[in-house]
Amino acid sequence: MTGSSSVTDATADAPLVAPASLRPPRLPRWATGALLVGAVAFAVVVGVVGRLHSHLQWGLIAAVVFVAATFGLAWRVEGRRRAVDRLALLLVWACFLVALLPLASLLYETIRRGVPHVDWYFLTHSMNGVLSWQAGGGIYHAILGTLEQVAIASVIAIPIGLLTAVYLVEYGRGRLAKAITFFVDVMTGIPSIVAGLFILSLWIMMLDFGYSGFAGAMALAILMMPIVVRSTEEMLKLVPAELREASLALGVPKWRTILGVVLPTAIGGIATGVMLALARIAGETAPIILLVFGTNMINGNVFEGAQSSLPLYVYEQWSFGTEAAYDRAWAAALVLIAFVMVLNLAARAVARWKAPKSGR
Repeated sequence: MTGSSSVTDATADAPLVAPASLRPPRLPRWATGALLVGAVAFAVVVGVVGRLHSHLQWGLIAAVVFVAATFGLAWRVEGRRRAVDRLALLLVWACFLVALLPLASLLYETIRRGVPHVDWYFLTHSMNGVLSWQAGGGIYHAILGTLEQVAIASVIAIPIGLLTAVYLVEYGRGRLAKAITFFVDVMTGIPSIVAGLFILSLWIMMLDFGYSGFAGAMALAILMMPIVVRSTEEMLKLVPAELREASLALGVPKWRTILGVVLPTAIGGIATGVMLALARIAGETAPIILLVFGTNMINGNVFEGAQSSLPLYVYEQWSFGTEAAYDRAWAAALVLIAFVMVLNLAARAVARWKAPKSGR
């Protein structure tokens, strides 16, 4: 009896494996790679015979052949349902690659043309005394202006945006909340030139203040605020209501619940939204042209006198139209991309550091 019971238990614990005759037919694992190699080879032959000089055309031919061959072979071997499933998966991957292609192309071209001209001299000198057709010069004055303007815009926009989002999610009711939501939606879609014109008419023309980096920072803050509000609002809505109710049930005031429970839970998404806003304003050119006015000299005083910035520097150098200016423009664009990338990495680090830790 004991032997039979142990045999029964072992049989019950063993995984159930369907007989080979009942398994649906599947394409072998090597089929995808083989089809891909065949599609690429076919595209190369067609490109050479048809004298197609664009590699993009070769890639499109290979993609179409690969998708069609995979769909037809899957239909024949696996059946209609799995063939349609494979086709949908391939189309999703194709859309992803098409969306990724412009970004990869932009990064490749910027790195290829910018890296040879980025050195310590370029990062630590200004354009003072350097003519447009002359080699040399640097972007120190533009880096300083960008850092100061983005920092002041962040100091203005981030607290206002966070407090507005907290009000809309935790307290906002009635007409005031609806009006704030409406104006935030309107501000999200305004062109950057409109924000620049508003600060120009109010700060410079009406109040009679001069052109300065602070004026540009205020315009950048206007552009940054609605992005911070919207991203923070969506992240706060994702915080489970049970967390708020548990904290309130313990007698914790609502404001402490928001500071100690809600905001730490959503800090990862909030940091990501703030970085998206910073990435947008770091590349804005129109408000800087109107309000900061641009200069080739180093000006560390953000409240007085013309300043420069990296986007404005790229625009100015490209507009000169000389080979040396083009080289400086590509190098400055590469530095701007690196600046935005560092901001994103810092945001991820802060989000991981501040995210609530699960107890063990």
